[in-house]
Amino acid sequence: MMSASVSNPKLVVVEDSDADFIALKRSLARLSVKENIQRFEDADEAFAFLQEVCQPVTAKQAIIVLLDLNLCGTDGRDFIVLVKQNQCLKNIPIVVFSTSSSPKDIQFAYDHGANGYMVKPVDLKEFYATVSSFKSYWLETNEWA
Repeated sequence: MMSASVSNPKLVVVEDSDADFIALKRSLARLSVKENIQRFEDADEAFAFLQEVCQPVTAKQAIIVLLDLNLCGTDGRDFIVLVKQNQCLKNIPIVVFSTSSSPKDIQFAYDHGANGYMVKPVDLKEFYATVSSFKSYWLETNEWA
């Protein structure tokens, strides 16, 4: 259960594939996820959004980023570096959700501050199970500061 001092997390999804986003939304709906979901198809737009909401004087809002690595334009790898080098954003958890199972990609993500890495399954049952695991840990078990 999340800490009572923080409102429900806002799930920021950075995903350029409509099909993958639809599958994610359906899985989350099936899992009764009530979090506010904000989608960005572009890493630059997502970064700009995070900078806007990163105001120390505003109400505390927990945010978690679910990030595809292989994006058009600024890719997920660059996004991780941008967020984790930004003093105001660096503590926002980033969980990579990518079709890449390359050890190089996984190592890069963790070396540059990603908080989790999940391989996006092609099979719908496995996809649902992976999203369920994400929900269980990040939206229910994890404590927010």
